Amino acid sequence: MKVILRKNFEQLGKVGDVVSVKDGYARNYLIPRQIAYHATAGNIRALEEEKKQIAKREAKELDSAAKLAAELEKVSVTIPVKVGEEDKIFGTVTNQMIADSLKEKGFDIEKRRIEITETIKSLGIYTVTVKLHPSVTATVKTWVVRE
Repeated sequence: MKVILRKNFEQLGKVGDVVSVKDGYARNYLIPRQIAYHATAGNIRALEEEKKQIAKREAKELDSAAKLAAELEKVSVTIPVKVGEEDKIFGTVTNQMIADSLKEKGFDIEKRRIEITETIKSLGIYTVTVKLHPSVTATVKTWVVRE
């Protein structure tokens, strides 16, 4: 059976590809999960329209992510922590702590989007990467200070 992919599917291909799969796989898995359509002329036209809408939505998301990245570049976050001897902190600074500090500054960023390249176990200034979009990242200066 020939089907048209609606979503990128690692095993088969990308959006809009016309692929040939076994009938049962298409009827029982791909079509019910809205991963694919039957390959008819009407569905091909519908998919082209859907591609245009997806492209517009992605362009808006990319634009808003770029604006947010520009704002985040200007922000620095201060995280007060308890410190032991030789300025070693108890535990580490986590993504959640940075997300909470950003929320206080008015930026609602999910903790999963914050990437800490090196573990923060002492006082100092660190740069933390925030992945806003697959092609847009921002860096936030993080100050770890004594509580």
